[in-house]
Amino acid sequence: MTGLLHACVLDGQGGGRVLCELSEIGSVIHKEPLWLHFDYSFEDTTEWLKNQSFLDEWEYQALTADETRPRTVNGNEGLLVFLRGVNLNPKQSPEDMVSLRCFANEKLLITCRKRHIMSAQDMLTQIKKSQGAKSIGELLSTLVMRLSMRMQDIIWQIEEQLDEFEEALENSEQLPNYQQLSVLRRQTIGLKRYLKPQKLAINELLLVKVNWLNEDHLHQLEEANNALSRYIEELEAAIERAQVIQNAITNHQNEQLNQRMYIMSVVAALFLPLGFLTGLLGVNIGGIPGTEWNGAFALFVIMLVVITAGVGVYFKRKGWL
Repeated sequence: MTGLLHACVLDGQGGGRVLCELSEIGSVIHKEPLWLHFDYSFEDTTEWLKNQSFLDEWEYQALTADETRPRTVNGNEGLLVFLRGVNLNPKQSPEDMVSLRCFANEKLLITCRKRHIMSAQDMLTQIKKSQGAKSIGELLSTLVMRLSMRMQDIIWQIEEQLDEFEEALENSEQLPNYQQLSVLRRQTIGLKRYLKPQKLAINELLLVKVNWLNEDHLHQLEEANNALSRYIEELEAAIERAQVIQNAITNHQNEQLNQRMYIMSVVAALFLPLGFLTGLLGVNIGGIPGTEWNGAFALFVIMLVVITAGVGVYFKRKGWL
């Protein structure tokens, strides 16, 4: 089966055995704790899910839908839990979060994804080392916890970049890159967009009363929920910090522009009398004074210098220079 990424039977001791043949699934499903991990973009995955009697039509469609939002739904024979994880795949943006769809009951966990999720791979590695989950409830709660914990590094990176931008702004040696700041703001807003509904999904999961989620599992879910609350607060603070930095950059640029315009205005005012006089005496009509005297040009230049100096002294006394 091309879309089946792995099938693992838990042994209740933290380990398990990986099933190599598709035919083996039928003999253990609903009898032993089984974790099936699929890529739902493959046609054989959708066919297999569609043919399972324990999945209603709407449950099957929800597991294979193109777009989902984080939420928890209580189905007829299990829970449907839709989660998101940060996209840590190469050449991908973290805010383009990866969707993970889960169907869970006491003996079965089905997880479906399209893009690679490192948390699922880490959990399989732990099971192979006999250090993993002992039950479906622990498997689900650990998966939720791991998805939440992997978000911390991305949020730290955002905060470090904002620290660098603020330091550059304080030093005033070089303004932060406006384009980089805009990209960072989009990433932060994109992460917050999915974290809030994910927190609500975990809250809904905590409220569901099923006997295969014990106190330890619920405690782990509460920890993941608390972590998400902290991440959301940090992202909101990061969005506000980015807005303040962006406003500071805009104000600094406007101040520089106003200063340059002011200097240009002062220079233009200094030379305004000169332009008037030279334009007036450059009129090609009769009666222009000094045309018959050789020293008229030198006297005119001296007069222009004196006028310019006088205007400069006046501006200086007014505090305009």
